Amino acid sequence: MFSDLSLQRGGSSLLRRPASDDQAPVFERLSPAYAAGSERFRVGERSFGRQYAHIYAARLMQMRPLLTERARRKWGPGLAIRKLCDLQTGEQCCIVGTLFKRMELQPSILREISEEHNLLPQPARTRHISASDELILEDELQRIRLEGRLDRDRCVTGSVIAIYGAERNDGRFTVEDFCWADLPVQTPRPPLSSDRFVLLASGLGLGSSRADSMLGLQLLVDMVTGQLGEPGEQGGAAAITRVLLAGNLLSQSTQDKDASSKPRYLTKKTPPGSVEAVRLLDELLLQLVASVPVDVMPGQNDPTNYTLPQQPLHRCLLPLASAYPTLQLTPNPYQASIDGVRFLGTSGQNVSDILRFSSLGGPLDVLEETLRLGHLAPTAPDTLGCYPFYQRDPFILDECPHVYFSGSAPTLRSKVITGPDGQEVLLVAIPEFHSTQTAALVNLRTLDCQPISFSAFGAGEEEESEMNVSH
Repeated sequence: MFSDLSLQRGGSSLLRRPASDDQAPVFERLSPAYAAGSERFRVGERSFGRQYAHIYAARLMQMRPLLTERARRKWGPGLAIRKLCDLQTGEQCCIVGTLFKRMELQPSILREISEEHNLLPQPARTRHISASDELILEDELQRIRLEGRLDRDRCVTGSVIAIYGAERNDGRFTVEDFCWADLPVQTPRPPLSSDRFVLLASGLGLGSSRADSMLGLQLLVDMVTGQLGEPGEQGGAAAITRVLLAGNLLSQSTQDKDASSKPRYLTKKTPPGSVEAVRLLDELLLQLVASVPVDVMPGQNDPTNYTLPQQPLHRCLLPLASAYPTLQLTPNPYQASIDGVRFLGTSGQNVSDILRFSSLGGPLDVLEETLRLGHLAPTAPDTLGCYPFYQRDPFILDECPHVYFSGSAPTLRSKVITGPDGQEVLLVAIPEFHSTQTAALVNLRTLDCQPISFSAFGAGEEEESEMNVSH
């Protein structure tokens, strides 16, 4: 068994065998240059007395100059750009505005009240789109219905786009073409001399009744801390320079039936399962942070605020792990630079919400769509809980990441996309670990993404389990 001594020396930690084994190799874990970038997602003094219309106004005001520049680049410098109040029937022009999708199947509070009063409930749906949906574009003063070359089913409310076409006599605008913000400016990645990895995991699901989930999770911790495998595998573990846990640390089973409408704080009335799950999380993090820096994001099932941006877990919840400076409790969304590689991502709420209200095929499609829209969470605050910002919209992408991820996906998926100015971005959908036993390793030097999986197989009456590790 390997012993993790967690010796901090010159910005590195050492992994080695017990002292009795004189021939055992010693592996040094390098500490990468790290710069936190999530400050814009931290909410100071909170006030929910404002109207949500302000965030749409701020979003349009911030993104209009960029959309105007993109439109002139695509359709020519002499392009006529109009506001809705200045439209002339039949004039070919461009409008920059915010999309609103009117959906007949969109859930509403009136339907929820009907269900509470034992009236006929609505059937459960995974998608809320239909053939009767309508697209409407609005700016600061007016709105207009859209028709033409714009895929209604792919669009979602809150997207800021530029459209080109003309208004018809019946008051509708025929869209002949459109453009979006596309990928913002990207800082080049610095060259690295060796392979260094960041491990991404999501959906640990602590507090669930699945024993195999806990077995795989402990094996993952042992692998990262150097207590698993032969010396060659331990040398590979030493190349993991940081661990990022992308939300849903606790299982949904630890929440009560009102959890979706109340803040998730631990109180005297908190179900015992939540308290035990948080204690278990603290013990697991203690093993990790003694060996490697760890960033912990909250998720939908975790004890923090419900609305985006979710604030970091309170350090008092994790008294053992919080004693180590290697533990970083971060907001959701998350942003940081690791060895010059810029990471940006969420725990998955924005992706799952867009999937409910569009025809996009999966998490990677949503990640690419939001990246090209220039906005992390366009459906907030319409169908996704969000703090009522009124002077700025922190979810607007002002710099292109190198790695863009989301958590709590059904399976691990990744791909690299390129932008119009040579931007290169790795998209990663991190799977739920409690159901897939899979995490992701991202190579900072090459931006390759590979799975690391753990599977358990029962051994009959002896109740032994053999763990297969693949990466």
